[in-house]
Amino acid sequence: MTLPRVSAVVFDCDSTLSAVEGIDELAAEYREEVSSLTDAAMRGDIPLETVYSRRLELIRPDRARLEALARQYVEALVPDARAVCQALRDAGIDVRIMSGGLHPAVMAVAAALGIPPEGVAAVDIVFTSDGAYAGFDATSPLARSGGKRDIMKEWRTDIGGPVMMVGDGITDAEAAEAADVFVAYAGVVERAAVTALADVVIRSASLAPVLPLALGGARPQSPEARTLYDRGLELLDAEYRSLIAHVDE
Repeated sequence: MTLPRVSAVVFDCDSTLSAVEGIDELAAEYREEVSSLTDAAMRGDIPLETVYSRRLELIRPDRARLEALARQYVEALVPDARAVCQALRDAGIDVRIMSGGLHPAVMAVAAALGIPPEGVAAVDIVFTSDGAYAGFDATSPLARSGGKRDIMKEWRTDIGGPVMMVGDGITDAEAAEAADVFVAYAGVVERAAVTALADVVIRSASLAPVLPLALGGARPQSPEARTLYDRGLELLDAEYRSLIAHVDE
């Protein structure tokens, strides 16, 4: 088995592009309860829709807290996230974000990584005129189990080639059912139920291994991207390096 060069890489946000788990950061005095609910949902122990509204009703985050979370996300970008996204785009690979996180904060990550708004799927949140919490888009597929898979199916119609999903949670593994390659990113948190479903597991703190995996063995042209590519190979476990068919230069 070898991995194909892909046409698009779709990243999760929380604990994948950013080391922050956004809903836990918003939780304040409810952090222990919310973190427990989040972890159970990401392991697949309970359906996401069971916990999504419950967490937000506990927290009721206002606009100011979402703006603070946006800054936290960007400050805690995983090592090499920016460089990997740039190198993928330079190679003609579409880069997108699909997240069950809240749209304003996820958009800050997208902006920092050069990903356009149309390449982002996240859950909308509603505020009152004075910035108080007024609810969220309960119809969003991303607020329920299987929703990422449904959006992935929609995205595939315009991507037009192999797709790689990169994420840390069970909802990412569900989305990968509609993708070609599932990379479990365990550099922030490792969940056995998720890694067991992955084609490849990345355990390094860096996202650099995504580059050689996505390029299918074709080293990039620029010296900077080649350095990143080579470092990514070194960070992969040997069993996964063997899945990359090296292309002669």
